[in-house]
Amino acid sequence: MVSGVNEREAGTRFMPKFDDKGLLSAIVVHHETRDVLMLGFMDAEALAATRETGFAHFHSRSRGRLWKKGESSGHVLSVEDILVDCDQDALLLVCRPAGPTCHTGASSCFYRRLEDGVLQPVKT
Repeated sequence: MVSGVNEREAGTRFMPKFDDKGLLSAIVVHHETRDVLMLGFMDAEALAATRETGFAHFHSRSRGRLWKKGESSGHVLSVEDILVDCDQDALLLVCRPAGPTCHTGASSCFYRRLEDGVLQPVKT
């Protein structure tokens, strides 16, 4: 039997490691291309809602509440797979987006790159 840190790193038991604010990072990637779509934060409630419904939920730090991605736009993220990092403090959500992921209308929230101190559009 694996115990302590080894259990978290090598065991089979899901033991999410939330930070001091009760959050963990959740990176969202496209299920086919593996392009990074967004970064969000999940608390225990968001993680449970995601697992129960199959749709990505996050903790909105600005709203201070549970937030289903696409609840107003309809651009939900259907979760195909959840990957857990080595120390269980970050998740990778492999998702099928129903429209653009970013609230700006961009397919990804990462649509600009930093070049010589200036933001430039990412060329696709």
